[in-house]
Amino acid sequence: MTILGRTGLDVFGLQLGGNPFGWTADEATSFAILDAYAAAGGNFVDTADVYSAWKDGNHGGESEQIIGRWYASRHNRDTQFIATKVGQLPPYTTFTRENLFAACEASLTRLNTDHIDVYYLHMDDQSTPWEVSLPACDELVRAGKVGHLGASNFTPERLRAAILFQRAHGLAEFEVIQDAYNLVQRAGYEQGNMPVAAEFGLVNLPYRSLASGFLSGHYRPNTEAAQSAHSQQAAAHLERFGATLLPALDDLAEKYQVTTAAVGLAWLKTQPTIVVPLTGVSKVTQLQELLPAATLELTPAEAARLTALTE
Repeated sequence: MTILGRTGLDVFGLQLGGNPFGWTADEATSFAILDAYAAAGGNFVDTADVYSAWKDGNHGGESEQIIGRWYASRHNRDTQFIATKVGQLPPYTTFTRENLFAACEASLTRLNTDHIDVYYLHMDDQSTPWEVSLPACDELVRAGKVGHLGASNFTPERLRAAILFQRAHGLAEFEVIQDAYNLVQRAGYEQGNMPVAAEFGLVNLPYRSLASGFLSGHYRPNTEAAQSAHSQQAAAHLERFGATLLPALDDLAEKYQVTTAAVGLAWLKTQPTIVVPLTGVSKVTQLQELLPAATLELTPAEAARLTALTE
């Protein structure tokens, strides 16, 4: 287990993303994934109210509902931590007090719980003043509905300004952020919110941690996977890093008898402000490939080798 920064939450070394639940994983498959994750010691699931509104026939909240039904059927909410987000599911797309409280209540209902361990503002809402949104967030914490606050996809300037406002007014502060970050997509976070996170003692639970599947190792030159329309972004990484990074990942995967994906996730844990990587899966077999990342520790030299290959 790993202490999640200032939150003090004692979490598993790999956070399970709930984005596929109700989308690429139906309820039965989602339950199987959650069961396998919990059986391995996993206790920290991430979702959002908007997951997965984009699928035909969905309205948003499907992932939260599946997780909530899993809690109810397994009677394990007391041993599990949940993170969810607000701001992308209409009508609660602005952070007025009314919207934040209503969206939080809706998530609590879907999740079959009375509190959310980490509650993110999913995207920055610049139309609502800090004087309105941040005191409302503080109220949610003081009411016991939210344990810890998070911010996702904020600019460095806005993230710093928000925390300084919280600090100046004695409000509950952001303790966690969620920004995209992985071994081959580094500049956005390293030159953006990483310095802010270091300054204020925040931890990042990064999404896109496998670079659209590229770090899974399934995308290789002249393979069917590399030519699929779904993998255009992964194929772009293949063109840039296939000849250099993939062999290094293969070497470490062979050394530790794990997958290249597990190595890529383990690299994340060696980086400043990163404690636990986040990834979602649509099959139990995919989860089994990633679980070793929870305990895999690369040596400083090994991490530096991978870092140098993606500078």
